[in-house]
Amino acid sequence: MANYVSYVYYPVLIGFLPMTIISLLSLLSYQNVRRIIRRRIPVFRRRLDQQLTGMVLIRVIIFVILTLPYTVLRIYTYVAKITPSSNLCAFAIQNLVSSILGTVLNLNYAVSFYMFCVAFRRQVKHALIKKCWRQCKLWCFSGKNQINPDVVMNTRPIDSDEIID
Repeated sequence: MANYVSYVYYPVLIGFLPMTIISLLSLLSYQNVRRIIRRRIPVFRRRLDQQLTGMVLIRVIIFVILTLPYTVLRIYTYVAKITPSSNLCAFAIQNLVSSILGTVLNLNYAVSFYMFCVAFRRQVKHALIKKCWRQCKLWCFSGKNQINPDVVMNTRPIDSDEIID
């Protein structure tokens, strides 16, 4: 099992294969967008296609940068087989680096969200503010938003002495 994990699973299935497929498909999409420029398509559509292709290329670069260190570390972990009983300091360092790179690997998913929000900020703003916020406001504040004065019925006449005090 250790040989399969260290020589097949992490290097091929987690590391090399996804990176190769994603890089190949992003390059093919880039070539497709370059061909779209020559066709007669509206300028607005061409700009959106170029923007989307740029996002895909940046996404692939970020994917490789954030995935490769974790994959290399996992391969090293299974090949080196450092145990707490053999070298406690090296084991602690390996766990620390593994935790840091695991966090960096999870940033891979957050980057997609933030990149989408930055690239399509007008659409996100329209969807969140114009539609969701209005619905939330109507749902939360369904009553009238008015202030009515309290009516105090004073039955006795006001004396001039009370006003001065």
